[in-house]
Amino acid sequence: MNTSATQKINVQKVESSRIGQVDFDNLTFGSIFSDHMFECDYKDGAWQNPTIKPYGPLTISPAAKVFHYGQAVFEGMKAYKDENGKVWLFRPEQNFLRINKSSVRMAMPEFPRDIFFEALIELVKLDKDWVKPGLGNSLYIRPFVMATQVGVGASPSTEYKFMILLSPAQAYYLGDVKVVIADHYSRSANGGVGAAKAAGNYGAQFFPTNLAREKGFQQVIWTDASKHEYLEEAGTMNVFFRVNDTLLTAPISDRILDGVTRKSVIALAKKDNITVEERPVLVSEIVEAAEKGSLKEIFGAGTAAVISPVSAFSYKEKTFELDKQEDGFASRFKKELLDIQYNRSEDPFGWRYEVK
Repeated sequence: MNTSATQKINVQKVESSRIGQVDFDNLTFGSIFSDHMFECDYKDGAWQNPTIKPYGPLTISPAAKVFHYGQAVFEGMKAYKDENGKVWLFRPEQNFLRINKSSVRMAMPEFPRDIFFEALIELVKLDKDWVKPGLGNSLYIRPFVMATQVGVGASPSTEYKFMILLSPAQAYYLGDVKVVIADHYSRSANGGVGAAKAAGNYGAQFFPTNLAREKGFQQVIWTDASKHEYLEEAGTMNVFFRVNDTLLTAPISDRILDGVTRKSVIALAKKDNITVEERPVLVSEIVEAAEKGSLKEIFGAGTAAVISPVSAFSYKEKTFELDKQEDGFASRFKKELLDIQYNRSEDPFGWRYEVK
């Protein structure tokens, strides 16, 4: 599909900011949004009318195909403010590449790189006061695309809307989480859309996650759809297992999302000379390691939570507690990532991207 844009970005500023109405010390993740948003429409084979405008509701037909066939993909990114007031993004190129990869898998048009980055930078610059300094504070960035063609015929849409929203955020999880290893429900299957950030992937997780919460667990570690023998992802995050001093994680496939935080953790581990094995991880080997005491840590890795340690897991009604690691891999990687993201340390990988 043609992904050219017909014009540069039109900027419409708010008359007065809503920032004074926000209690930044008591934020619920993803519920408050900044003054402006970006939108761009795909019609007649091209992206048109890229606009930054005041945040507000949309008018959309109830017959728009997104509501009927689920053509929608999204990304999750963050902006950080350092001690000198500079604002930084973290590996935005990866998010740009992935949203287009997701779009292709969902038969949606790719978005132009120049407009993506111009919109992203201008939007964050415009609402930079919403990026609060201090470790744990950030501005969550949500690019997404949805099908807007009117009609309920079962075919790909010919019209789409690309948008970017900004939401001030604090730490996603305040403590360790307890998880259930799935032995019935699945997140994705071979040949499916597990590797895409398709909206439906996440909606399908809510029911089994609710079942886990009824039993006192916060998240589910998903297993393969065929036999539920292999560990894949944890909730909305990639998942890592530390057995003795070796780090294990499932390989990227068409079932597993190529997480930006995941690949960053792997790079940090290799820099620190930690052995990393990207391979299929059996449920049985992790249960056995827990029984023998060689399973030291489990943690999730994702944009919203960064690193989320697991304090216990349950499998087939048996619960295994994990000892708290005072100087564990999870805490080490989280500190190293945050130090890079907040410009508190050197960035040997060139991951930081200054908004200026």
